[in-house]
This record gives sequence, structure tokens and C-alpha cells, in this order.
Amino acid sequence: MYDLHNHLLPGIDDGAPDLATSIELAKVAIEEGFTHMVCTPHIHPGRYDNTLDSIDNALKQFKAELQTQKLNLQVSAAAEVRIGPEILQAVKLNTLPFLGEWNNQNVLLLEFPNNMIPIGSDNLTKWLLSQNIVPIIAHPERNQAIIDNPNKLKPFLDQGCLTQLTASALTGNFGMQSKAFAEQLLLEDKITIMATDAHNKRYRRPVIQESLQIAIDLIGETKAKKLVLDNPIEITKNKF
Repeated sequence: MYDLHNHLLPGIDDGAPDLATSIELAKVAIEEGFTHMVCTPHIHPGRYDNTLDSIDNALKQFKAELQTQKLNLQVSAAAEVRIGPEILQAVKLNTLPFLGEWNNQNVLLLEFPNNMIPIGSDNLTKWLLSQNIVPIIAHPERNQAIIDNPNKLKPFLDQGCLTQLTASALTGNFGMQSKAFAEQLLLEDKITIMATDAHNKRYRRPVIQESLQIAIDLIGETKAKKLVLDNPIEITKNKF
């Protein structure tokens, strides 16, 4: 399986604080059945000011240690980018780390604040699409504004944006509201990929098997497989 949203790179955001933790989390991921991971540290101006260089440096450390320890996990990197006006300049400067490609468009993992959708967000995503960049909306099932009014997601879906579901939302890790909405989104066929969004060893681990079984029970094995294998492979063909 492929995990296209996680925070395993060492020491550059609120994910793995050091290389030792990165390796511990990688071992968990391998046990869960992951063979490929695209690591997606935050780019959140003023909080996590990551760049192509800082991400690449962390990725090189991680890759080297995986090889040293003979761990069979293929890793690459992109970023989880917080929505904001800074994206406009980043596009012009070509400094955004993309997740991959979808229908010949670059894929950008785009994060909203966890309790709202900023005014004008649909204008920004429309502009991104005009620039041959398709946003994949990170964890809509955890956004309180969308949970309260699912129609708030509709403009983005109508534009052609993709969506990423957090696996552990299905096991109730983010509360019953999020779990119920995650199930609804799956049943309505509104999810493109499922990923771990792993951050740490305690309550945000790179696990997926229990969630995958829930998804299989809800939508069937063929559709569930698309979320963790077929669609992620399609997106990351240029990453591995």
C-alpha cells in the first residue's frame, strides 16, 4: 500500500522530532503493509517555514537511515500546504513540493484550518486549477465547518478538487462526528485516497489495517483498494 500523507520526516514540523522516531514509525508502517510513503511535512508560513531544500535534506537523512537499517520502505516527499495567499507567489516561483500528478496536472496537498474554510478559498483553488495544479483537500472529514455543513465541500468537488481521508477517522480517533462524516464521504464516493496523516508514536501512528477493513465493509474491496493502492499509484508515478 501507499501512504500519501504523513509526517515522518525528522525534525521539521510537528511530526517525528528526530531520526530515531522516524525509523520507529517506518517500522510500524512496514508492519501495516505499506511499501511506499510520500512524506508530507507542513508548509504553514510563520509556523512551519519549510522549503524545497529543508524537505529534501530531511528526506535524504531518512532515506539513508532506512538503507542503513535495511528497511524495505520506499520514501519520497512533498508537503501539506496551508491555504493562504502565499501560495500565489510560491506557484510563480515554482517552490511548491507537489504530491504527484493526476490527469496531467500537478497535485497539491492543500490544508484548511481545522474549524473553517477561509473566505475566498474556492477562488484560490479555481486559480490553482487554471495553473494546471489540482488541489487534494486534506482530511475534510476533520474540518468542523464541513462536518456542520457538508455542502461547503461541494464547490471544491465541483471544480475537480480531489480529497484525502484520514484512515484513523474511521476508527473514531478524531471523535464520533468525524467518524460518521468519514463514512458518509466514502459511501457517497467523494474520497480519492486514504492516508494515515501519521505524526507520532502514541495516538497518530502510521496504521491503516483496521480502517481499511471498515472501508471494505462500507464500500467493498475494489473501491477500498483504489483509495490505498490504485489512486495513490496513479498520483505518484513520477515519485518512485
